[in-house]
Amino acid sequence: METKWILNKEVDSQHVAEIMKVLNVDENLATLLVQRGITNYEESKVFFRPSLSQLHDPFLMTDMEKAVERVLRAINDGEKLLVYGDYDVDGTTAVAVVYTYLKPFFKKKKIEFYIPDRYDEGYGISHKGIDYAADNGFKLVIALDCGIKAVERVEYANERGVDFIICDHHRAGDIIPNAVAVLDPKRPDCHYPYNELSGCGVGFKLISALAMRGLGTMDQVFELLDLLAVSIAADIVPITGENRVLAYFGLKQLNKNPRPGIEAILQHANIHRRQDDVENIEDENVLTRELTISDLVFLIGPRINAAGRIDKASDSVRLLIAEKKDHAEKLAASINDLNDMRREFDNNITKEALDMIAADEQLHNAASTVVFNENWHKGVIGIVASRLTDYYYRPTIVLTRANDLITGSARSIKNFDIYDAIDNCSDLLEHFGGHKYAAGLSMRPENLSEFQRRFEAYVRENLTAEDSVPEIEIDLKINFCDITAKFMRILNQFAPFGPGNLAPIFWTDNVYDTGASRPVGGHRHLKLTLAQEGDKELGLSPFSGIAFSKGDLYDRIRSGEPFSICYHLEYNTWQGKTTLQLNVKDIKFKEDM
Repeated sequence: METKWILNKEVDSQHVAEIMKVLNVDENLATLLVQRGITNYEESKVFFRPSLSQLHDPFLMTDMEKAVERVLRAINDGEKLLVYGDYDVDGTTAVAVVYTYLKPFFKKKKIEFYIPDRYDEGYGISHKGIDYAADNGFKLVIALDCGIKAVERVEYANERGVDFIICDHHRAGDIIPNAVAVLDPKRPDCHYPYNELSGCGVGFKLISALAMRGLGTMDQVFELLDLLAVSIAADIVPITGENRVLAYFGLKQLNKNPRPGIEAILQHANIHRRQDDVENIEDENVLTRELTISDLVFLIGPRINAAGRIDKASDSVRLLIAEKKDHAEKLAASINDLNDMRREFDNNITKEALDMIAADEQLHNAASTVVFNENWHKGVIGIVASRLTDYYYRPTIVLTRANDLITGSARSIKNFDIYDAIDNCSDLLEHFGGHKYAAGLSMRPENLSEFQRRFEAYVRENLTAEDSVPEIEIDLKINFCDITAKFMRILNQFAPFGPGNLAPIFWTDNVYDTGASRPVGGHRHLKLTLAQEGDKELGLSPFSGIAFSKGDLYDRIRSGEPFSICYHLEYNTWQGKTTLQLNVKDIKFKEDM
């Protein structure tokens, strides 16, 4: 698929000069910092030296005082508390955080957690969950990563004598639920300084506020930062502001002393952290290195998610709160098996969906993708939607049958708000919610055809031809000679990387194969050994690199023809040895530029 390379706009040269002077860095690094909004010494100090003192006062969040007062009253009056959360990574980590923190303050059997069944109850606060709380004497429910639109269901809970505290981070509707407290930095009347917290992040602010009121200590709160970092990474929220601080310290904790559940997940993901255990590693595929945000996204997150996708998400919570290693290992092994099953469902359904689109001329040529099969597994349709979006690069909805409704997951592309597109068809839907780039929805079967027609019409009207070509945003054009030890040392301190602070992508021209490049992965990928014209005269060694899904370019690259690459700089660890590697995102020859 053709891609556009978009080079970031030039930044203020005075700001660049200032950063070069105060930090003693080269122009390239200074430019990267200014691109991230860092224009003076104080801002750079905050960026390079995150501190927990940079976190905002939780009581700046609307309804926080009400939430704290209600939790303290529940403890003092001996009431039963139910910690309720969504079945994805954000929801399950949020439940683990709040449940772990509050458990010591409740008598035995006075606190439980509850995760709704994806298939029986669906997303968010359910009537079944409310009935469970009411029938079992729970007077208070803390709902995490859901609830901001549960207006009718909160009213039902009120009728049944169950109070709700909602901790959510999704967009609010026109009406705020009539709960005891609704904590959501995105609600219109909330003036909390940072509105990009994860659902777990909002729960974290609640326990922070409780600690500030004397229930436990902030040190106990900070012990849960590892779980919060997993939620930040897996929920793809911006790693800016508070999230960057929280992710930074959460990663430090994960690398230093992960809890038993996370440690067990890492073992099943073939990640081994401790250098002093290298001699005991028999599997040469085991990596010995520090965890990154990418590891949380691609290795830990999917395994936590797998339980809720295939079976019961409550098992993920049990794993995350496990205190004994042997118990954690049993749970992790079971969840790892579910993850393998998830992969199989994912691969099979993706193939079926691609075949369906290829066989239908109208669907193949559409501006959007809306596919439905009542037999597809509900637990993986979000993953399939992401894969189809990557393949065709257009707004995508994958639908299946769930009881009497058709339910689905939506994914979008840059510059297209799929939430607004779905909202435009809301009269045809039973439920919907989500973000600009990802959403969930359900409808009655008789509305499917009209929904497809109207969604496609909206996309055609609001998506330009230019928006339909995938872009690679490039931070800087550099030469290989710019990649020095000092450059890499400082660049590494830009981490943790993620939305809002993405790992820089560089553009280098006039590179060529040294003769050592080769195809790998069944000729699908390229293992590269590259130099740039003029490197020999400078005495520079070639760079190794990997280019996924570029195997079709091998013959042309091997011919010695120069080309341009855009790439991340990363470290690759193999058999205990760590080397610098170019992770090549795209390759263009002169006539393609």
